[in-house]
Amino acid sequence: MATTTVTRPETKTDAASRLHVGGATMAAAAIGFIGYAVIFFVRNFTDSFLELGISANEVSVGKNEILEFSPSLFHYIGHLHIAVAGFIAATGVAVAALAWFGVRRGLLWAWVAAVAAPVLALAVALPAHYPNNFDTLGHLGLVYLATAIFVVGALIALPGLLREQDGR
Repeated sequence: MATTTVTRPETKTDAASRLHVGGATMAAAAIGFIGYAVIFFVRNFTDSFLELGISANEVSVGKNEILEFSPSLFHYIGHLHIAVAGFIAATGVAVAALAWFGVRRGLLWAWVAAVAAPVLALAVALPAHYPNNFDTLGHLGLVYLATAIFVVGALIALPGLLREQDGR
């Protein structure tokens, strides 16, 4: 007995569903980036001072020692924490808006921009973590998780976007 496998072409409804689910997943991950930025920002003003997942194992001094050594260095590091938190949050807002309002509507340019922004940010930021042993799971784990969720959403949405471009 011979069997035949029939694959049905993706319908417009399938493409719309992929766009909706993929875009929403991408937006949820982008909100995760914003959450990480909030944690980053808040820790600057607490006794923790150093970034999430960075401890005496990675940096031999804490907030008080840095302040005692050099108040101007302490304030400079604090200003960097605040600035980086702002840029992470801003990227998250932009990516969430692109995913929610652009990807879900089938706009390929929005998908490309939503993917390009965190890829650029991670390509610049991540390499500096590894040679200095700042690549702890406690420090980068939330970023890795949000990135993995984002990639899943982007991959879910992509076939729907390509179908929209074909006009089928």
